[in-house]
Amino acid sequence: MTEIFDNIRKLYRFSLPAECLSPFIEFFSETDLLSAGSSIQDKKFTVKLFPSFTPTIWMNLGSPYQLHNGNRPHQIDERTDVLVLRSQTIERRNAPTDNIFTVKFLPGGFEAIFGISQARIADDVIPLDELIPQKNINQIKKAPDFDTRIKLWETYLLEKKSQNAESHYLITVQRSIGTFIDSSMQLSAMQLANELCMSEKSLNRYFNKVVGTGPKHYFNILRARTSITDFLSEQDCFLPGTYGYYDMSHFYRDVIRFTGTRISESH
Repeated sequence: MTEIFDNIRKLYRFSLPAECLSPFIEFFSETDLLSAGSSIQDKKFTVKLFPSFTPTIWMNLGSPYQLHNGNRPHQIDERTDVLVLRSQTIERRNAPTDNIFTVKFLPGGFEAIFGISQARIADDVIPLDELIPQKNINQIKKAPDFDTRIKLWETYLLEKKSQNAESHYLITVQRSIGTFIDSSMQLSAMQLANELCMSEKSLNRYFNKVVGTGPKHYFNILRARTSITDFLSEQDCFLPGTYGYYDMSHFYRDVIRFTGTRISESH
């Protein structure tokens, strides 16, 4: 299964974070065992995720799985929980007994809470117990249900957040992302820098420090992910100019560049 093209969300339960965490956390999710069991007929299945530069924690509540982060394979056993940046295409090769709890951060959100730049994650797969005490991990994993796990996570994340002040770098990057989206994803890095009353060189430095890549690369990814998702859900009213594309040909070329496939080949 491939995100954007396939309805991966049907395999999971989702919950938005508490309002005080919403600037930093995109969502919590957990495998919906009933839905996944009825949807997955094969003995093994693969979930493919495109780059997003959103730090993501995967707590393993089920069986071992194989994780391919770019071209690097990692065997994840049933006791191992990991943090990844999603700076490149990732594939999880799962058994039908797969059961994953996810904490997905917004760009810069991981740093705001943990005080560690997501750029340091790079293309590594980091064991979660290097960041969080094992006793906290065990408490969350042994919780009786999804809602309880979320409450435990939120309590822990809020405590960590209280220990770290937001940096000027992070605030500026968040503002630039909001400005880019509000411009129908049309502003260049230079235009964004002008909007923020700073040099393009400084904006580039801020993004590399906070996100782990430059603004041009990140905004290309954001535009592609958003536009492809919207195209597949509402093709009849899709307007390429809404996402900063010149025309449909420009959009189709970007689909191939980002996903490696044509939209017509994905169905």
